[in-house]
Amino acid sequence: MSYDFDLFVIGAGSGGVRAARFAAGFGAKVAVAESRYLGGTCVNVGCVPKKLLVHGAHFHEDFEHAAGFGWSTGEPSFDWPTLIANKNREIQRLNGIYRNLLVNSGVTLLEGHARLLGPHEVEVDGQRYRAERILIATGGWPQVPDIPGKELAITSNEAFFLKQLPKRVLVVGGGYIAVEFASIFHGLGAQTSLLYRKDLFLRGFDGAVRRHLKEELEKKGLDLQFNSDIARIERQDDGSLLATLKDGRALAADCVFYATGRRPMLDNLGLENTGVTLTNKGFIEVDDQFETREPSILALGDVIGRVQLTPVALAEGMAVARRLFKPDEYRPLDYDLIPTAVFSLPNIATVGLSEEQARQQGHQVEVFESRFRPMKLTLTDDQERTLMKLVVDANDDRVLGCHMVGPESGEIIQGLAVALKAGATKRIFDETLGIHPTAAEEFVTLRTPVA
Repeated sequence: MSYDFDLFVIGAGSGGVRAARFAAGFGAKVAVAESRYLGGTCVNVGCVPKKLLVHGAHFHEDFEHAAGFGWSTGEPSFDWPTLIANKNREIQRLNGIYRNLLVNSGVTLLEGHARLLGPHEVEVDGQRYRAERILIATGGWPQVPDIPGKELAITSNEAFFLKQLPKRVLVVGGGYIAVEFASIFHGLGAQTSLLYRKDLFLRGFDGAVRRHLKEELEKKGLDLQFNSDIARIERQDDGSLLATLKDGRALAADCVFYATGRRPMLDNLGLENTGVTLTNKGFIEVDDQFETREPSILALGDVIGRVQLTPVALAEGMAVARRLFKPDEYRPLDYDLIPTAVFSLPNIATVGLSEEQARQQGHQVEVFESRFRPMKLTLTDDQERTLMKLVVDANDDRVLGCHMVGPESGEIIQGLAVALKAGATKRIFDETLGIHPTAAEEFVTLRTPVA
């Protein structure tokens, strides 16, 4: 049977592009179809523009801190359209880089919607292609609960393109996207409330981290409303929004931002023409080698609902390309000890087990913690405190988890992730000399377990 391509990738996000590029580099004939934007969620409406907005939101504190170091800056002002225009220019630059990466690696780029016609056949804008293998990497999409007035709410997709910064914002959700955007809107000057239907946000993170971030956000004046949820949203005569909560309260806002989960992007994909099956949560079901129930079709990234992080999708894409076209270099993907960050203000970063997870898994645990005011803030009135925490197995001294809330925590935890991956013990941490004076040295000077 003849094929047009050895591998046909649907979706040019992080995982799809990585798989396509390296498969082509290994000698395969590869095509990628993308109907939206090159680079996927991360580059266009995710981690990259979000991090740029986080940097922008932090400047109001930097201006305040500068006075303590002798700088006189005058009264700072902020212009949202300038930030968004500059962000758009950077994203366009990255789109071009992704295009060049694909084309220069020999991949055929098809800019249109791809739909499966069968186990080996794809249609793009009326043109049919046959492929020996098809890889689905279509990612996820934000979803808003089905409540009256849901069409008046926005998600992260729209937030990056608002014409003006809203004066009053309600952020709904308790995951990292909600916490990050609450920090962004608040830091840029909007009156911001974060509503979450449960007791405390960031479920799954270490308890000390969650509580510490709550305290720091409240210090900064962010309005946190737990055990709160919206029943309906209405447009008022003056153009503003009125959100009625399930407890009967009503909150006025200019913007209601939802970050309450993401669904797999399977719209008009043609899965019904194949043997591909879904999990009970609606994600594409795959085995350990990313193969679906249809032998010729694979899937990876957010659409399979495992660990929805860009570096994970990249690693999955690499694993697929190697297994299919360079098997001597293939090695199974290890999902343990994946470092992650939440770019709230202050930042969170973590790798390994939380204290709660370690105890649930039966470890005898020792916990080492430090809370301190960063040196940079000692000449200012800012009372923000940093948290650092190590979770250690008391029996074999192995460090099970590292957790931090504070400035540049992602930069610090990335290095510690290498240590945990190598199996570092607490003794190795203790015998490592610190760089003084830094915040990072605190991780190698923790000596006394907390009670």
